[in-house]
Amino acid sequence: MRIEIIFDTICPWCYIGKRRLEQALLERPHVTVEKRWRPFLLNPDMLSDGLDRRSYLAQKFGSETRVQRMQDAIAQVGESVEIEFAFDRIERTANSMESHRLVRFADRTGKSDACVEALFVSYFVNGHDIGQIETLIAIGTEVGLDRGALRGYLESGDDRMEIIDENRRVHTMGVAGVPTFIFAGEYAIAGAQDPTVLTRLIDAAAVLPEPAVAAPQDKPPDFVLTSC
Repeated sequence: MRIEIIFDTICPWCYIGKRRLEQALLERPHVTVEKRWRPFLLNPDMLSDGLDRRSYLAQKFGSETRVQRMQDAIAQVGESVEIEFAFDRIERTANSMESHRLVRFADRTGKSDACVEALFVSYFVNGHDIGQIETLIAIGTEVGLDRGALRGYLESGDDRMEIIDENRRVHTMGVAGVPTFIFAGEYAIAGAQDPTVLTRLIDAAAVLPEPAVAAPQDKPPDFVLTSC
């Protein structure tokens, strides 16, 4: 079964959603899954070097008190899925374009899932700036990517327009927030859902007939966003 995960690398709920999907899949060990990580740009107009974290959050959410309450709530949920969020370590809100390019590069060698996990840990746990090429090279080599090939790719402009186009396409299909999960190209749901909800969708998708022609790997399928 193919599971598409539309996400942004700077979204804490996407990290929580990843862990909850993993919990759901543990309940269905007989289901063979292929994950496909799809880009969503929460801040498509972000400066290439990102923004000071405190300034960004103040502009987006208002007072520091409100921001702190929000982060405390996310951290509490994170603990339930063994994520130790350390928001105080994050000095800059990163431009996520280059990190999405890293995921795309990693996908070519079957390492996208490990790469996404490493990006989340680097940003949300260690507070590293995942908008910087040197940080991304370190993450990529950590998961087994070739350093030289990765540097050449990240220093090129390869796949930037493809990510922009894919981000635009998922918006036109009705995706307004992340994470969004798409099961077998047919069932989709938004939000860091409880594992029991995701398990029900896995079960529903598991009984679908196999498509006669596989969906292209470089774009997400058409689907109808639903609820559960």
